[in-house]
Formats: sequence, structure tokens, C-alpha cells
Amino acid sequence: MTSSVTQARRLERLVRGQDTSDGAGVKLKRVLTHDLQQRLDPFLMLDAFGSDTPGDYIAGFPDHPHRGFETVTYMIAGRMRHRDSGGHEGLLENGGVQWMTAGRGLVHSEMPEQEEGVMEGFQLWLNLPSQRKLCDPWYRDIPSSEIPEAHLPGHIRVRVIAGRCADVAGAITREQTEPLYLDVHFDGGDDTGLFSHALPGHHNALVYPYRGTLAVCGATDTQSVPQGHMGVLRNEGDGLSLRGTSGARAIVIAGQPLREPIAQYGPFVMNTREELMQAVEDFRAGKFV
Repeated sequence: MTSSVTQARRLERLVRGQDTSDGAGVKLKRVLTHDLQQRLDPFLMLDAFGSDTPGDYIAGFPDHPHRGFETVTYMIAGRMRHRDSGGHEGLLENGGVQWMTAGRGLVHSEMPEQEEGVMEGFQLWLNLPSQRKLCDPWYRDIPSSEIPEAHLPGHIRVRVIAGRCADVAGAITREQTEPLYLDVHFDGGDDTGLFSHALPGHHNALVYPYRGTLAVCGATDTQSVPQGHMGVLRNEGDGLSLRGTSGARAIVIAGQPLREPIAQYGPFVMNTREELMQAVEDFRAGKFV
């Protein structure tokens, strides 16, 4: 148990990922969709991708723009090359994270550096507060070896990408949205491992098992979250408690909502329609970094 939880959150709803494609035809599951942006504020989108068929991913994500938010790409398996108009370049590999702040705007590409094998991971879009939407773009590659881990009773291992778990500080922190991004591994040989984590009551939270099945152990009931489904947690209680089948793995994401208007046009996320029109005009005029 990572922290004291006296009233664990219950499951509010299950969301099944929608099969779609993006970029130049990369097949993926869109888990957090536009209609859930206000409910899961400050998170705008969550995509899960995973295939060992090269045709599903080989065309990658050629040059495309972003403004007004951050992208967090977590690679479970595979190799992806990042290049952007700010002069940044990096190779995202097994277990690594790429954290990019688009800010006032940049153009980037994410292209596979493999022609066979498995490519699997997640991309999360994290909103920026209004006063930071036009900040300078920023980029960081975090190799797997630099992602802190917490080792907990019950053979539970937690990779702490953002936020804090137990006494372990994550690789990234953000003051206003206070994102928590954990990859929880239930490595025990039975189902006795229970992962609990305290959360502020107003923080929105979700769980997504990508191996095995997860159980949300709420204050009054226990509800199952199957692999490939997102569990949205109620904003009631002082934390979450999860039990996974042997070998289960799940990402846990939570954060402080911004409670600001969301205006989106494709890869641009601002607060008003006028700001969106300006973003499109600036992009067409070549004003992105």
C-alpha cells in the first residue's frame, strides 16, 4: 500500500477504446475522446497503439503542427524517431517517454525506426493553462533507465512517469495541472497485491489495464476493468485501490482540472474560437517555431 486511503474511489464508467487511425494510417485505439475532455480535464486525449504487423504502424506520423498543449508519449515496445521545427531530435525506445510542450506552436514528426516487430505504447494529450498556451516550446526525452520506480508490498512495481508514488518523485512535475502518470505492474504470482494511492478529491482520474484485468476496489464494491478499457473513477473518496491479476499492468492517470473553456481544431487546443483562428493563420503564415 503506497499511502493511506480510507475511502477508495468507485468506478464511474467503463469506456471501450475506439478503433481508428491517425498520422499516415497508424492503427490505434482512441480511449479518451473529445466528449470526455471536460469530464477528465486537464487531459484531452489518450491513444493506445500496439501491433506486430508493420503495415499498421510503418507509415508513422509525418510532419504535423501542435499548439496549446503537451504531448506525452510512452513507448512500451518499439523505436520511434522524433524531429521538430525547434531543432529537437530524439529516439524513443522501449520503456522510454517523450514529453513535448507545444506551447505557441511547432511542427514535428514521429516516425518508426523499425521495419518489423512489435510497436506498442500510449500518447496522452495534457492541456496547458490559458496563461501558458503561448509559452516557448519544450522537449525532453526520458530513457527507460531514468524513469524512477517504486517497489511496493505484494510484488507491485510502479514506474513513476509524473507526480509522486510513495516516496518516489516522478520524472516530470507540473505545478498547475499536477499530473500523475503511473505504470503499475502486478508482478506477483497470485492476486494478493493491492495498490492504493491517495488522491485529492477534486482531481480527475482514470485507469487503463493493458495487460490482464484490473479490479477497482471501491469503498462499497469491487468492479472489474477488462484489458483495453478505460475506467473513469468517481470524484468521491480520498484515493484509489486497485487489484490486478497476476502479470497485470495498467496505467493510472490523474490531475487537477483547469476548469477553463476548451476550443479545439484538430492539433490546436486553445480557449476561444478566435484563438483557434489565430493559430491556423499563424501556422499558414509559417510563424510556428
